[in-house]
Amino acid sequence: MSENKREILFNAFDMNCVVHQSPGLWRHPQDKAADYKTIGYWTHLAKVLEEGKFDGLFLADVLGTYDVFNGNNESPLRTGAQAPVNDPFMLVSAMAAVTENLGFGVTAGTAYEHPYPFARRLATLDHLTNGRVGWNVVTGYLPSAARNMGQDDQMEHDERYNHADEYLEVVYKLLEGSWEEDAVQADKASGIYTDPAKVHPIEHEGKYFKVPGIAITEPSTQRTPVIYQAGASSRGMKFAAENAEAVFVTSPTREMLKATVTKIRDAAQAAGRDRHDIKIFAMQTIITGEDSAAAQAKFEDYKSYADIEGAQVLISGWMGVDLSEYGPDDVIGANVKSNAIQSSVETFQKASGDEGKPWTIRQLAEWVGVGGFGPITVGSGAEVAEKLIDWVDYTDVDGFNLAYAITPGTFEDVVKYVVPELQARGAYKTEYAKGSLRNKLFGEGDRVKGTHRAAQYKVANRLAAQA
Repeated sequence: MSENKREILFNAFDMNCVVHQSPGLWRHPQDKAADYKTIGYWTHLAKVLEEGKFDGLFLADVLGTYDVFNGNNESPLRTGAQAPVNDPFMLVSAMAAVTENLGFGVTAGTAYEHPYPFARRLATLDHLTNGRVGWNVVTGYLPSAARNMGQDDQMEHDERYNHADEYLEVVYKLLEGSWEEDAVQADKASGIYTDPAKVHPIEHEGKYFKVPGIAITEPSTQRTPVIYQAGASSRGMKFAAENAEAVFVTSPTREMLKATVTKIRDAAQAAGRDRHDIKIFAMQTIITGEDSAAAQAKFEDYKSYADIEGAQVLISGWMGVDLSEYGPDDVIGANVKSNAIQSSVETFQKASGDEGKPWTIRQLAEWVGVGGFGPITVGSGAEVAEKLIDWVDYTDVDGFNLAYAITPGTFEDVVKYVVPELQARGAYKTEYAKGSLRNKLFGEGDRVKGTHRAAQYKVANRLAAQA
């Protein structure tokens, strides 16, 4: 039995749609994904995750359809592959109302909404959850979203990150640099709610945005919610090193994951931060049960519902490459160029079977059919626990973003069978830490650390510089 005192972090990985990472599994008789349109689905899931001491629920999102495959919407609509999809922000307040500790990482893009109203949305959720919100910053990768927002196509990959850099600068200035801590007086005797002298215009004028005025929200628990990020390309890595406090990565093998984790730690250090100022979550799908045989039987059952067409729809969207132009026995060549998720292209190009041969299109689709393109762990609770501990020891990853095969069943199984085994090994929390999501993750208070990029925009620093 492994001995490990490092506590593994868990996020549940879900999306406000019927098919997130397991195309076809919505047809399974025990799957409740089609209930995504109801508050009850989300409040039940939140309570399950809090019972299992999950650190957070990571909500993915896209603004557009996966119409790269065959160049139209027919396949994503027919298979339900992340279409239809609803807004993730609307879910958080209901789930926060039935939980006390669970965090919420909400995906929102920088391409199509102005940072001024968006900063207010972030602050509002941080107020309502008492500091349990994180923002997963994405730059976008679906051409359909760009077209429906009046553009011919999305910006070039690296330019999207340049745009996002300024977007975050505006958000940081609004949330960190406009209102002083004691601006709100709430003095009934004088009738002064907010002291105007303690609220400052941000006077931002850049390449993409001009925001001269003040923030219209008072400081929330965290001011800036925890910043999540998922880009693993070279440009995405630089962006993460400067901004991210939690990073979501996808690597099908321990070796690939270890290399990615090392790159992120190195990048953080190069940006003047501690190597472990970023919590790294690796995607994983767990199929578990009372024993190995029960877990394997579930896995075989789930595979029988997998939708290969739906898997190809998702892969095409992630890569920005139309897989309908390939034969089922073709492999993805090294010369593929992408303006979508470049790290996905690299991952799929490197993916191989036990014989070391590159996977064919059919093999990739079968892999993605259950749980997306992250690794799948099948076994008893004890077997899964040992494997997760081994991955953490080997790769230096902080935790796992757990995708589901069926929902909420996959998460209920993890809570029932895996969490107790990890706790018994000293590798998982038995109680939540106090305070905000940021304090729960890092144990260093509610606000961004002084080495984080947002800290330079704090109102105290601005006032000191003007003195």
